[in-house]
Amino acid sequence: MSDGPATDQQVGDQQVGDQHVRPFNARSLVLSVLLGLPEPELDTPALMRLAGLFDIADGTMRTALSRMVTGDDLVALGGGYRLAPRHAERKAAQDLGRTMPPGAWDGAWWIVAVTAPARALAERRVFRSHMTNARMGELRPDTWLRPANTAAPNLAGSDAVAVRGPLSGGDSGALVARLWDLDAIARRGSDLTDRLGEASRRLERAGAPGIPAAMLVAADCVRYLREEPYLPPALTPDAWPIDDLRQAYREFDRLLGRTLAAALTPTHPSVGRPPSGR
Repeated sequence: MSDGPATDQQVGDQQVGDQHVRPFNARSLVLSVLLGLPEPELDTPALMRLAGLFDIADGTMRTALSRMVTGDDLVALGGGYRLAPRHAERKAAQDLGRTMPPGAWDGAWWIVAVTAPARALAERRVFRSHMTNARMGELRPDTWLRPANTAAPNLAGSDAVAVRGPLSGGDSGALVARLWDLDAIARRGSDLTDRLGEASRRLERAGAPGIPAAMLVAADCVRYLREEPYLPPALTPDAWPIDDLRQAYREFDRLLGRTLAAALTPTHPSVGRPPSGR
């Protein structure tokens, strides 16, 4: 699953545990499911059945799919849709968040500096998106850093330079604490691990009708795992809960994937109308 309930064409607000969460709309639902698949494509009948699980009308879903093709979110296939290439960086960042950071780290850092004297607002937003996907920490405007235990940040189309090397005259631990609030990150990770356990038990009891609530929890976890700094073990506190969250999410995602796959089969009893209904 991906990290993205949005705001238009929404399903009604839902309460998940003690958390009030934003609902999915047709676009964010499609993106969420496709971003979470190893091969990010689905046929049209499956997407219509997916809409039915979330009480989204077929007409609303078809309109959203057409707009997503026009908006370069999707590529239309012969009988379905595939995630457009522009979402590849986001998917890669999301997939990385599910894996454990490498245990070894050579002490090097990535440092990115913007060289342009001025940039348009749209350019700044695109660049910030690249830095977020690369899990860079913002030291000050136009200067970003992170431990170099990840691939080089994507600087395509930007007036910026990146350099990789060790720090000189500074403490890595102190710099990490300046870039990220580790206590807040740890508290959020522990809370999400607890929520995943509760969501797993609810989904096992409810089956397909429990998918909408389960996907909202999954989206919250994916958002967190895409944005947390993915630090090498040498720079994290001893009691660091993120690895436990990754393990819990992998188990939850397998359960959700099995339940969703069964619900999207044409003969599943949870499918309350044929794909061409309404």
